[in-house]
Amino acid sequence: MIDLGPPMPEGNVTRHLSPPQTVLKRSPSMRQSALPKILFTLSLAGFLAGVCAPALNAQWYGRNKVQYQKFDFKIMKTRHYDIYFYLQDEQTVKLAALMAERWYARLSRMFNHELKGRQPLILYGSGPEFQQTTVINEVLGEGTGGVTESFKRRIILPYGASLTETDHVIGHELVHAFQYDIMAQGHSDQARGNEMGLRIPLWFIEGMAEYLSIGPVDQNTSMWMRDAVRRKQLPQINKLENSYKYFPYRWGQAVWAYITGRWGDEVIGKMMKSVGRTGDYEIILEGVLGIKIKQLSADWHKSMQDAYNPLLEETLAPDKFARALFKGVESNPYNIAPSISPDGKELVFLSTRDMFSIDLYLADADTGKIKRKIISTAVDPHFESIQFIKSAGTWDARGEKFVFGGVAKGRPVLTILDMKKNKIEREIPFGELAEILSPAWSPDGRYVTFTALTGGVSDIFIYDLKDNVLKQMTRDVFADLQPVWSPDGKTIAFVTERFSTNLDWVDIGNYELALLDVETGRIQKLLGFPSGKNINPQWTADSKGLYFLSDQNGKTDLYRIDIASGKLFQITNMNTGISGITDLSPAISVALNTGRVVFSGYQDSYYTIYSIDDEKTLEGQSFLAQFERNPALLPPRGEADGALLGLLKNPLFGLPKDTNFAISAYKPKLALDYVSPASIGVGADRYGTYAAGGVSAFWSDMLGT
Repeated sequence: MIDLGPPMPEGNVTRHLSPPQTVLKRSPSMRQSALPKILFTLSLAGFLAGVCAPALNAQWYGRNKVQYQKFDFKIMKTRHYDIYFYLQDEQTVKLAALMAERWYARLSRMFNHELKGRQPLILYGSGPEFQQTTVINEVLGEGTGGVTESFKRRIILPYGASLTETDHVIGHELVHAFQYDIMAQGHSDQARGNEMGLRIPLWFIEGMAEYLSIGPVDQNTSMWMRDAVRRKQLPQINKLENSYKYFPYRWGQAVWAYITGRWGDEVIGKMMKSVGRTGDYEIILEGVLGIKIKQLSADWHKSMQDAYNPLLEETLAPDKFARALFKGVESNPYNIAPSISPDGKELVFLSTRDMFSIDLYLADADTGKIKRKIISTAVDPHFESIQFIKSAGTWDARGEKFVFGGVAKGRPVLTILDMKKNKIEREIPFGELAEILSPAWSPDGRYVTFTALTGGVSDIFIYDLKDNVLKQMTRDVFADLQPVWSPDGKTIAFVTERFSTNLDWVDIGNYELALLDVETGRIQKLLGFPSGKNINPQWTADSKGLYFLSDQNGKTDLYRIDIASGKLFQITNMNTGISGITDLSPAISVALNTGRVVFSGYQDSYYTIYSIDDEKTLEGQSFLAQFERNPALLPPRGEADGALLGLLKNPLFGLPKDTNFAISAYKPKLALDYVSPASIGVGADRYGTYAAGGVSAFWSDMLGT
């Protein structure tokens, strides 16, 4: 299972796997981040749902997810997959099919294993549609990016906001399919969820999936590890079994990067097959690697200290150049998605300060005093989601209104708040769209631009609030994200993959900046950094430049580009990084009337909102910080190498030449999922001798309908 962020209570949806009072409960004697706790619940559920399905179904009998839509599924058959889809654009489905076949080739090589039978892959057009799935009974939150169950080894996932996100989730979930199949050890399908899976810690399983789907170069996981080195809080490997304290995706990926960097990527397949037979990962690690766990931990710690301590000396803590407004602490680990008013006096942001959910707050941007809670997802039955992972709202030019995208009754809704009167002024539902992200006002307040997912792809739209007309500005398979209107009203800046992606090879490029001429629709590439991501553009007050985030040197910092000259300036050189919950989450905002910049940063294992008030700091420097060792490269590697990276960098390996995939209608058909162990009893009394026995069986169709 892949989790994008914390599965918080949303609206009136009851999370039967993680009740609100349990999700954020922490031991007062243990200082730890809430993120591992929050995410672990769904991670564990995702991996073990197939193993314990009969018990879970009985436990939560009568609690059903709401299905707002009926999906007319078809089946696309490739060499290894049966792909279930309902999107009208079959070319979009074919792109996912090509990604999936390429991942099969990569992972079968890494595991030295071929899956038994055909692999089911069930695709949904967006997150809100995915959350309505009937394939599994569990209620899926906004933070769940995909899931793999063991009975039919089904992979279920939504299209992401970008080709990059979709490709990553397919790869991550397919790793789990291989893990289930290997643990079955060639037995029946019902043996996939054997008791061995219950004994393998999540860092081993989920960390392996992250490592194999991303590789050893990951600025997000490296940011977490640098922070741990700085705080001198590196755990022993056997302590990682506590997934409430140590988020298994990040920590597990770091351990696998160390193991493969020292012993080679080939050890993964050998260890997976061995652990599937015994379930005792410590014995397998020590046997295959020839080293005790305690020594392995010590060597791993030293490699991280050697890699990151020199970098920490060359970079700055955020309090050296910014002021903390809302500090992340154990009781409130998330302060994210800041949006500052044009005059720089007020701030809207998302926070876990009330512990039960991520809510929307209004605060004084100078004193940090909370003025009021705007939206509470824990008690407000209207919103199923306020898109806290992928999106942020914005103020209008007068600082009187605030707009954000949400989900109500399974469909996207644009909500406009009157900030002076403290009420919802208008709600605009969009039945023809699937998801709305990152809305932004035009300077005159008549229009709102936003990214919308529809048909499995993201495009830029403009909505006329006066005439109630929706206009689509881009129409292609490339990601078009985080649009923001220039102060002069002529241009929309946004993030896209279009300039560096080769669709013929399904070679997905970097996130780059682009400018959209509102009148003509012409799109122009903005020359940011050719490597790494360039995201979250925010205009300067004079419309001559953009602030943006980039990890071009291996960690995410704030930069500014002069549009006319293309000259780049580095604003921050932070020792961890500027970040929201994911590496694509919006994390910066600019007060257009004052130039003040606020951002969310990861520090001390929590997310804090900071303010940069000094004009000289915001001018930046033309000299760009570079480092001898890539900060995104996980130790012990000194260079980006290895068998896995060779596969990940080769877009043609495993890509099918014949793409004429057959398509047919889906017809429900029951198939056996699970047979319980037989039971028998014998008794005798004065009336005679008796014997009785029984066995239970569990059937379902592929889509759970």
